[in-house]
Amino acid sequence: MDKNKIDALLLGNQRALAQAISLVEDRKPEYRELMREIYPRTGNAHIIGVTGSPGAGKSTLVNGLVREWRRAGDTVAIIAVDPTSPFSGGALLGDRIRMKDHEEDLGVFIRSMGTRGSLGGLSEACQDTVRLMEAAGFDRIVIETVGVGQSELDIMKTADSIALVLYPSGGDVIQAFKAGIMEIADLFIINKSDLPGVEQLKGELEDLIHITSKPNSWDSPVLMTVSTEKSGMVDVIQAMENHHQHLVSTGEKRERRRDQKAVEIERRLAERLKEQFIPYIEETLNTLENDKETQSDDPYDIAEKIYKRWIKNVARSE
Repeated sequence: MDKNKIDALLLGNQRALAQAISLVEDRKPEYRELMREIYPRTGNAHIIGVTGSPGAGKSTLVNGLVREWRRAGDTVAIIAVDPTSPFSGGALLGDRIRMKDHEEDLGVFIRSMGTRGSLGGLSEACQDTVRLMEAAGFDRIVIETVGVGQSELDIMKTADSIALVLYPSGGDVIQAFKAGIMEIADLFIINKSDLPGVEQLKGELEDLIHITSKPNSWDSPVLMTVSTEKSGMVDVIQAMENHHQHLVSTGEKRERRRDQKAVEIERRLAERLKEQFIPYIEETLNTLENDKETQSDDPYDIAEKIYKRWIKNVARSE
């Protein structure tokens, strides 16, 4: 990506931002230089993860939150993480379909992003995309995930504040508890709170929050919304702002960002090591096929042999 386009991105040009995200998603060779250039301009936005089971109304809720943020003068970027088409590799749902109310607003940028097979439910490029949005100067960055489950814990690696969206009769409170989402959510939103069963759900949530909460930590609120009627949006935004202020004042935001960085460093190192190990794996498997004595070796033994060969070659090259 040339210098002029990077400068345009840093000035908030949405076309340049979209091109940069495509470059990162496709892992083009020049994306590393791009990320190196923009990294010093990251770290200032409030990154919000919105997760919850399908049918909870996450998109409609985010749509309402964006409206309130824009009224307050904040700029907003949204990553709508969708299941990936097995045929095209693209996201199955379109960004313009989700939040058409804001498509003419230059203070809002929306990007659909396919999971592309990532077990975490988040695209591998998601974290880089967040950084590009931060560098472009957006005040709020919202990541709306596919659903709720063990895989959605990946949102911890990216977001500052995590909102879990539930709805009456959804039957996903216990699922959220089993998946561990209860322990990472910073606020709980009962959407469609005009439906029967809302008080029971609220009581179950409060009991589970009491079980999972830690002493002297943030007290996760339970909030009621009816996103189709734009009800409860202001309360949610205030709770998110309170949580962000809590993170900043206690130094927890800095700690979270540091932990996220450590996890990403581990991932990038694992990627590099995987690239180096692939030739050893292929060569070893081919050898085993022709050697009857070693055909009974289990994967642990094979991995150990490969590792020892790799270490020996690394030591030799030094």
